[in-house]
Amino acid sequence: MNEAARLKARLVRALDPVDGAGAEVAARSDFDLNPGAERPARQLRPAAVLILIIAEGDGPRVLMTRRSDSLASHTGQIAFPGGRLDPGETVVEAGLREAREEVSLSVGDLEVLGLGDPYETGTGFLVTPVVAWTTAVPTTEPNPAEVAEVFEVPWSFLMNAANHRQDHYELEGQPRRYFWAMPYGERYIWGVTAGILRALHDRLDAGKDEAAA
Repeated sequence: MNEAARLKARLVRALDPVDGAGAEVAARSDFDLNPGAERPARQLRPAAVLILIIAEGDGPRVLMTRRSDSLASHTGQIAFPGGRLDPGETVVEAGLREAREEVSLSVGDLEVLGLGDPYETGTGFLVTPVVAWTTAVPTTEPNPAEVAEVFEVPWSFLMNAANHRQDHYELEGQPRRYFWAMPYGERYIWGVTAGILRALHDRLDAGKDEAAA
């Protein structure tokens, strides 16, 4: 079994199965690094993101986007393709649809491996990561209304804990807020995107320990 096949097998073991619309309770959140922050009681809005692993060439890579500077919120931030669920959609259907709409990603060559930890955002979304796999070079075309750039980041970089750090910001009159960050060259991967990647790292790390036991 080659390295890519071993990684794929590890992911399948570590991820939750694809068998429904997704969990209703968050396993990870923006509040994990801020236990003293007020966490409002609210009905979370379901959303999904697509984490596409491209197992082609020198090493696996992850498809990521930079959000358009014309958006009303989170302008210019690094993200996965994704968004809120439409009525009746599963998280897998939503993740694949958003990837088509945002970057014209053809999903015919993709294999969905499973689901990551549902993540509660500070803005009130419950985001389920949908992890998919392809051995083909994806063809993409960003929708300029939503995406400024599509790029790839090596899987080995994102899953190396040495590249994960806890940064913070402070707003006037409010406590310091911490978040995960994974700066990659000129690109600053942070917030929900980095938190989801950190959760995926932790799942794989725990699975590695279990396999060795």
